[in-house]
Amino acid sequence: MVSKESRQKVREKKHLKIRNRFSGTATRPRLAVYRSNNHMYAQVIDDEAGNTLVAASTVEKDVKAQLQKTNDVEAAKVLGGIIAKRALDKGIETVVFDRGGYIYHGKVAALAEAAREAGLQF
Repeated sequence: MVSKESRQKVREKKHLKIRNRFSGTATRPRLAVYRSNNHMYAQVIDDEAGNTLVAASTVEKDVKAQLQKTNDVEAAKVLGGIIAKRALDKGIETVVFDRGGYIYHGKVAALAEAAREAGLQF
């Protein structure tokens, strides 16, 4: 019988392949996305210095107050707008998008599109 790798292991392997192709710099940091079953997290990271420059998640009280659910496409859109606004406030205009090994569809795509509409370039 053929055994399949778990989705989590496949995602982690994809993420490592993606991370080998690019990394964030001070001039163009990396917008990393992570999603769990209940929440989404987004960070803007400078990999050269090893610093998280900006972060946002649906766990935060002010973000959660705007949402009915924290794990749907609408929550991802709100989170994309918030992370873009915070990045622009810090002077970050262009980023490299790191989808974290997730398929660019649904929540991940909604977060990316909302960040683009809010003014981030990638």
